[in-house]
Amino acid sequence: MISLVPLVTAQAVAFWVLAPLAVLGALGMVLSRKPVHSAVWLAAMMIALAGLYASLDAPFLFVVQIIVYMGAILMLFLFVMMLVGVNTTDSLMETIKGHRVASVLAALGFGALLITAIGNAVVGSPVGLDAANQAQDGNVPGLAELVFTKYVFIFEATAALLITAALAAMVLAHGEQLRPKVRQAGQVQARMRKYATEGAHPGALPNPGVYARSNAIQSPALLPDGSIARNSVVDAMYERGVVTNPEELGAPTKRAFEAIESVKAEEGRE
Repeated sequence: MISLVPLVTAQAVAFWVLAPLAVLGALGMVLSRKPVHSAVWLAAMMIALAGLYASLDAPFLFVVQIIVYMGAILMLFLFVMMLVGVNTTDSLMETIKGHRVASVLAALGFGALLITAIGNAVVGSPVGLDAANQAQDGNVPGLAELVFTKYVFIFEATAALLITAALAAMVLAHGEQLRPKVRQAGQVQARMRKYATEGAHPGALPNPGVYARSNAIQSPALLPDGSIARNSVVDAMYERGVVTNPEELGAPTKRAFEAIESVKAEEGRE
């Protein structure tokens, strides 16, 4: 008797569950407008790919996907976002001539390579991972033997290519300097010029939290007359409306003086 229900293996179930999640994560990474959201989608895609590697009996690629890509490369992306800023607008000006043409050619070459690899997997007759693991006494020993014997030159060339790509990314990310860099001598001259023309104090700005109950950045410095020194707090605090009221800052001192005066008055009556 022929069974009409096809045999469903755990590997097939893992593929049909994790493959759509990987594609969804890739689409979310590309279509997200915020870099942080793209990084989260990228993490989801990497987790799905790691699950696919584990289902295909490739433990080495599973561990590398989790430790190297998620633990190192994704964290590097997040660190760059924190250093550069997520709200920074990219300049459309070409800092290196011809890099757009080179980018288009590289994209076309990568697309041709991807189509060739997929076509070879679909049309050709692959041996299969199980047979390859049995021939090499395991996945990790077989992968190590192929990398360091048959494909050692390609492996070293790939490493050199990655280093070159990292240097190229640094060169491309270097923005064009639109104005000359102002050094310390120029800053001093600008302060003195502003002091002569506008009367602005040439010294350092007052620190926040002076004569305040805390060292919080939203607590402004108090002048001798009890008013606040506006330059002691950044403008963003004023725009958010979180600057501490100067009356609240001077209230403890005022109550202390009132208590002292009341004690003196009671002693005088005695």
